[in-house]
This record gives sequence, C-alpha cells and structure tokens, in this order.
Amino acid sequence: MSIEPDSDPTESWNQLADETSSQDTSSCIDLFSEIDHAPPAMDASDKIPREREESLCPCKSRESYATCCMPYHYGRAKPESAEQLMRSRYSAYFFRLIDYLVDTTHPDSREPDLRAHFESTIHKVNWSFLNILGTSKGGKGDKVGKVEFVAKYFVENEAQELHECSRFKRFKGAWKYLDHKG
Repeated sequence: MSIEPDSDPTESWNQLADETSSQDTSSCIDLFSEIDHAPPAMDASDKIPREREESLCPCKSRESYATCCMPYHYGRAKPESAEQLMRSRYSAYFFRLIDYLVDTTHPDSREPDLRAHFESTIHKVNWSFLNILGTSKGGKGDKVGKVEFVAKYFVENEAQELHECSRFKRFKGAWKYLDHKG
C-alpha cells in the first residue's frame, strides 16, 4: 500500500485499517512502517466509547451522557445547580472518575487522604440506580443547597442502598460537595 504525502491523515489511516483487517497482526508492523505520519491526535473525549456517549446518562436524567454529565466530567462546563453537581458526581462514581470526585469536593471537607480512599474503594462498588427525592436551594443564585437522594449499588454482588441528604456549597463560584450532614 502506498499513501500519498498530501492525503488526509484520517482517510489514510482508515484505508490502512480496512486493508489490514483481514491480515494477521504480525504483518501490521511492516504496514505501519509505510505510514509517514501518525494517526490524528485524539483528545480525552475521543477515547470514550461511542456507546457511552450515546447511551442514557447513569444519573437518570433521561438525557444522553454526552449532553448531560460528560461535559462536566471533561471540564467543558460546570454544573449550574447543586442537583446537577449531585447527578454528575453519581455518574462519576458510576464511571469511576476519581479526579472529578476529588475536584468537586469542597476544600473545607476534603480530607488529605481522599484520593487514596477513592482509589482503594471505587472498584469494589458497582452503582446501579439513582433517585433524587428532593432539593432545597442550590440554584443559580444560591450559595448553598441540599439534595436528598437514594442510590442503589452492589458490593460483592450484594445489593445495598444509600439514602443521603447531601449538602453543597459554592467555592470560587463553582458548586462543590460539602458533606452528607443535611
């Protein structure tokens, strides 16, 4: 196969993939040496499986993940309410996005070992359902808010339920999770 120097890199990459799909993997090394440029660079959102983007968001908003929590998870937007932050944090637990969970915890309640705690526990829990029971304040013009919810999950294949009234507080204008003492 020969690739023209002025051709579109994506088209060349796809053409090569089509031609090599029926070949064994040992010959792929030789074919890759024919490419005089790397495949197009991908940002974090390109690495998310298309099915995840198009599927309903785990937060049960009835929106796709791509239009609901994904923009928050990848820093393209900030939640405008305590409920949006609550839902995005639930989805972050669902997808095991430790950085997002740490970043959205209010500094007043962020324990020094929070990241280590998440790293040691996050793969032990499989979240399955979220039901928002109610909210108090937590809107665009508020500085504090509460969200009451029930979240269902499994630990070692045993069903569990978390009923919590979370408190949220703004920090430098952005909503942050404060605690579960609401």
